[in-house]
Amino acid sequence: MGTFIVQGGKSLKGEITPQGAKNEALQVICAVLLTPEKVTIRNIPDIADVTKLIELLGCMGVEIKKESASVISFEARKINLDYLQTNEFRTQSISLRGSVMIVGPLLARFGKAFIPKPGGDKIGRRRLDTHFIGFQKLGAKFEFDSTDPFFKVEASALTGTFMHLDEASVTGTANIIMAAVLAKGRTTIYNAACEPYIQQLCRMLVSMGAKIEGIGSNLIYIDGVKELHGCSHTILPDMIEIGSFIGMAAMTESEITIKNVSYENLGIIPDSFRRLGIDLEKIGDDIFIPRQEHYEIETFIDGSIMVIADAIWPGLTPDLLSVFLVTATQAKGSVLIHQKMFESRLFFVDKLIDMGAQIILCDPHRATIIGMDKMIKLRGTVMTSPDIRAGVALLIAAMSAEGKSIIHNIEQIDRGYQNIDARLNALGADIKRL
Repeated sequence: MGTFIVQGGKSLKGEITPQGAKNEALQVICAVLLTPEKVTIRNIPDIADVTKLIELLGCMGVEIKKESASVISFEARKINLDYLQTNEFRTQSISLRGSVMIVGPLLARFGKAFIPKPGGDKIGRRRLDTHFIGFQKLGAKFEFDSTDPFFKVEASALTGTFMHLDEASVTGTANIIMAAVLAKGRTTIYNAACEPYIQQLCRMLVSMGAKIEGIGSNLIYIDGVKELHGCSHTILPDMIEIGSFIGMAAMTESEITIKNVSYENLGIIPDSFRRLGIDLEKIGDDIFIPRQEHYEIETFIDGSIMVIADAIWPGLTPDLLSVFLVTATQAKGSVLIHQKMFESRLFFVDKLIDMGAQIILCDPHRATIIGMDKMIKLRGTVMTSPDIRAGVALLIAAMSAEGKSIIHNIEQIDRGYQNIDARLNALGADIKRL
C-alpha cells in the first residue's frame, strides 16, 4: 500500500496542464471494440484505471500500439471471446468499474458479452440495471445467477426501439449508445445523460460512421448502421482535475494558472467555485486563480445558507463535491453540501474533523460545513484514502494543514490523477511518495 507524506502550509505558484479526462477515456477506449479498423486516441491519461482497461483489451486480442506518451492506437481485428469466460478475465475486470462498458460494443458486434460484477470506488450502491434494461429493450437476453456474480448478455440481432432510462446514468447511456449504433432501425433514448463525456463519445462514433442526432441533449436518436470504421479522436481535459486544482489553489493561498481547460465544457463548475468566494479568471482557454488569503461563501438572496448539490448535467458533477466540501472548511461562512447520488461518499469527513474542521454530517447524503476563515488552520494527521475523489480532497486538506500529514492507500488517488505528486511538487508542494 503506497503512502504520501505531505508537509503542509506551502503556497504553490506556476502553471499546470490538466490530464485527459478519465471518464471520457474509459468510454472511448471501449468503443474501439466496435470496429476491426485502426482507432487512434490522443490525450489518454496515464492513470491506473485507464491502464487496467487497456491491458484488459490487450488480453482480449486488441492490437495496441503506444505511439507516444499520451497517444495510443487500437485494432480490434481478432477478439478472443473465449477469454471472457476465464478466471483471469474475472480477476482483471472485477477491479475496474469501467470494464462494464465493454458489454455494449461486444453485444453490438459479436452478439454476446460476459462481465463480472465490476468493482471501483466503495461509495455506496451503484446499480447496473440501467445498462441491462437498455440491452433488453434492444432485444438482448440477460442472464444472472445471484450465487455467481457474473453477467451474460446475448442477442442474435439487436433492433432499435424507444426507451426511457430510469436514471440518467453516464456509463449506462454510453453502453446503450454503443450497442445501438449497430442495431437495426432507429433507437430513441430519452432521459439520456448528456455530459461532455457522452458528447465526445457520440462525436467519435459519428466520425466512425454512426448516425446520431441530439448530441448534447437528453433525447438521442440513433439510426443503426451495418459497420463502423476507424478514426482519430482527442480526449478533453479532465474537468474533475481542473476543479481539484481550483479548490487546491484557494486552500493553499496559491497563484496558479490552469492551462488549456476547454472552458466551454466546464459547465457551472467555475461559477460554483465563485459561490464559495473564490476568485478565478478566464484568460483565453486558461483559468487564472490569484492568491487569496480569504474567501467568503455567498448566501442566497434571502440570506439563507448556501446549498451546493450535485445534479445531472448541466448540473454540478458529483465527482467534485468532495473537493467543494474540503475547500469550504477554510472559507468564511457556512454551506450545506448535498451529495444526492451516492450514500457513502461523504463518510470521509471524519478525517477532516480529526484535522480540526467544523463539519456536521447530517445524514449519508448531507453535510454542513462551518468555514473557519483560516482563523484556525487544519492540523496534520494520519489518514487513509477511501476512494479517488475523497483521496484528492484529503490531499488538498493535508497541503493546507499545519505540520505533516500521512495519507495511506494512495493507489486510490493514482486511479484518477496522473503523477499528481510530481506535478504539484513542481509548483512548490512538498509531497513524498513511499
